Amino acid sequence: MANKILAVLEQRDGVLKRSAFETVSAAFKIASELNLEAEAVVVGNEISNINDIGNYGISKVVHLKNADLANYSSSGYRDAIVNYATEVDADYIMLANTSLGKDLAPRLAVKIGAGCLMDCVKLDTTSGELTATRPVYAGKALVDVKFNSGKKVITIRPNVFKAQSTDDSSVDVTVKEVSSPNLKTRVVEFKKSEGKLDVAEADIIVSGGRGMKGAEHFNLIEELADSLGAAVGASRAVVDAGWRPHGEQVGQTGKTVSPSLYVACGISGAIQHLAGMSSSKYIVAINKDKDAPIFNIADYGIVGDVFEILPALTEEIKKVKQG
Repeated sequence: MANKILAVLEQRDGVLKRSAFETVSAAFKIASELNLEAEAVVVGNEISNINDIGNYGISKVVHLKNADLANYSSSGYRDAIVNYATEVDADYIMLANTSLGKDLAPRLAVKIGAGCLMDCVKLDTTSGELTATRPVYAGKALVDVKFNSGKKVITIRPNVFKAQSTDDSSVDVTVKEVSSPNLKTRVVEFKKSEGKLDVAEADIIVSGGRGMKGAEHFNLIEELADSLGAAVGASRAVVDAGWRPHGEQVGQTGKTVSPSLYVACGISGAIQHLAGMSSSKYIVAINKDKDAPIFNIADYGIVGDVFEILPALTEEIKKVKQG
């Protein structure tokens, strides 16, 4: 009988990321339905907003603390979490399917002999056991999967499982010092575009593709994104051409996103790109080719020249916001 689920919280520069609260909320829901204990665990040095976790159901957080683990280390984080999970005999470990989660989850699974389900978009317990739904064939289909292992590692797609606040805001934070971490590798520096939203966590994304015809035209994407309070995304072709940084790439070899609104501008809709954004709540496609595959999944489509449509759309949105 499973006894405990551990939600692994991701932090950056000592601040819990948005995905951490989604993970806690999902873990608390599963724990309630399967009659499990639920805990959260975070690895790092100083964490400024750790007490905010109490607003999302879980009442106990264990902070595995060491100054050398302030930034991510695959070996250091793995060992710290595995040691604690073994100590408390946790049968479930849940992480967000971020870049960190995708790297860490398989390492945890191997160490504890667990089954591992990645990028889950739905978790169901109506049968009395956990059934996970995840995309296959580059997002062209969904499959329901059950574990046949005693230990289980799960990653959930960011922005799919919404963080649900609860009435109870109390949380017990226990600090456990981690000594002599195994640091075969570690992140030494993060470089980011100041003031720009991360597509992996943004609720609205405006993405540009090869149809933008050059880096010099991406100001049209940026202006629309600014008017919507959105992040800027890009297709692989754009990133490969050097028009935009890799951190903005959406797709199978970039970031998987699930925003409330995804605006695809000059993107044809190759299956590799669709795999990274097809779970968006609403998709708007702008393309001059009426037969572009992107229109097959779009909720709203505009057939026309992006260089005419984007400035007009930006202007109209500004008018609405000012009025």
